Amino acid sequence: MAFIVTLIILVLPSFISETAAQDSKLIDAAKKEGGKVIVYGSPETPVVDAVIQAFQKKTGLAADYWRASAMSVMNRAMGEYRAGNPLYDVVLNNTDPLYIMAKEGMVAKYDSPTAKKYPHDQIDPQLGPISRLGIVGVVYNKNLVRAESAPRTLEDLVQPKYRGMLVMADPTLHVTTIQWLSSLHKIMGKEKAEKFIVELAAMKPVLVESMLPAGERVTTGEMPIAITFVKYVFTSGRQGAPLDYVRLERMLGDCHFAVLNNKAPHPNAGKAFLDYYLDDESMKILAENGEFVNRKGIYPPLPGAERVQYVQMENLDAKAFEQKKKEYGKIFLR
Repeated sequence: MAFIVTLIILVLPSFISETAAQDSKLIDAAKKEGGKVIVYGSPETPVVDAVIQAFQKKTGLAADYWRASAMSVMNRAMGEYRAGNPLYDVVLNNTDPLYIMAKEGMVAKYDSPTAKKYPHDQIDPQLGPISRLGIVGVVYNKNLVRAESAPRTLEDLVQPKYRGMLVMADPTLHVTTIQWLSSLHKIMGKEKAEKFIVELAAMKPVLVESMLPAGERVTTGEMPIAITFVKYVFTSGRQGAPLDYVRLERMLGDCHFAVLNNKAPHPNAGKAFLDYYLDDESMKILAENGEFVNRKGIYPPLPGAERVQYVQMENLDAKAFEQKKKEYGKIFLR
């Protein structure tokens, strides 16, 4: 044991000094190529802006962020890439769109030194470390739905008394919602999941572009209940919105990654941003802003966050994704 402790003491300063030297060289190179990184992503703008401010303060590098839904981010990045004029350096997105981009050869292989802080089973061979988790749940406005009247399970959600009270992202358009529906069998079983999906569609939920407007509808009180990201309970709550979420036994979610464009116009700035984004300081900033991050002991300031049992959603390739879009279109849009 004494040998192991001594070894750690001897090696750790060396690792820190090597990393610091690499950071310095990378930042100098980034400044020579313009001192700026362009980031496309699906995380909400205020959350990423908080990271960008800290990144700029630490490195002196600027960053511009463009935000849209996961599919819109992929489509814009792919359109630019195929046209031979990609404007972005880094993409922050969830699994399926990034796998599609990787298959197109759009993702550069970059072994960030920060990745050494992640367990091997948390590092995807194509996309790098899992940085955050997009956990989907049932969120409700407490002014419109009293706690004792709120659903307790997903099956409760399709009771007749909630008809006309639901909002969710359009399952013919939104990547994460398609994943969520196609993964319900992992927490409900195949037969119950298929029945639930049909019953959910029969509730005639209001369909919106993505998780964010679904969260906004329940935040403003326009709709009482949303299927959306659980994090909105915190992010909207700190603005005064009376939100809570159903404490499901297990909750589906998707992994998020940060990747470098294979033809990044500012590759060194992109690498510097990835190094910072994947590190502890950034993870704490993300968690403080309501995100579930892939760091043990770091949780968003959301009641019960540490007890959430996360279940990874299915990964769909482009063909399966298109099949599910058609399937859910027939169910939800008839």
